[in-house]
Amino acid sequence: MKIDEPPRDAEERKRHVLARLDRESDIWVASADDDGLPCMVPLWFVWHAGAVWLATRLTNPTGRNLRDGRRARLAFADTRDVVLLDGSVETHTLQEVPPAAAAAFLAKHGWDPREDSPSYAFFEVRPYAVQAWHEVRELPKRHIMRDGEWVAQDPLPGPATTP
Repeated sequence: MKIDEPPRDAEERKRHVLARLDRESDIWVASADDDGLPCMVPLWFVWHAGAVWLATRLTNPTGRNLRDGRRARLAFADTRDVVLLDGSVETHTLQEVPPAAAAAFLAKHGWDPREDSPSYAFFEVRPYAVQAWHEVRELPKRHIMRDGEWVAQDPLPGPATTP
């Protein structure tokens, strides 16, 4: 997208976000411990059944934070085409993870955490808010999901037009 292109509407941004969720392999995961100490790491993910699925060890800070805090902020690395997802987190042990989610993760990455260390767990991040913007011109209408529902139309009115 070029700087001189008009801002995208909510539907176009949603399509773009969903395409990136299918295409991208890595996502930045921000979490915090009980004292509010932040932790941010990139992890492999898969978009499956309306949620972002991550896998990491319960023995590291990110795993503990996701399990205990039950929320996360996710972001793609591109700073000129920003996507931020805020979500609630459900932890699944290797024995409890839905087989379809684990299979989708394996199909995308060629790695099955269930066959690795027993300290791994899967984390289902269900988005409740999504922001997407390209450059400053899209900031005013960046919210494309609120309270777990995709915004059907831009939440803020556009500039007035005269006939």
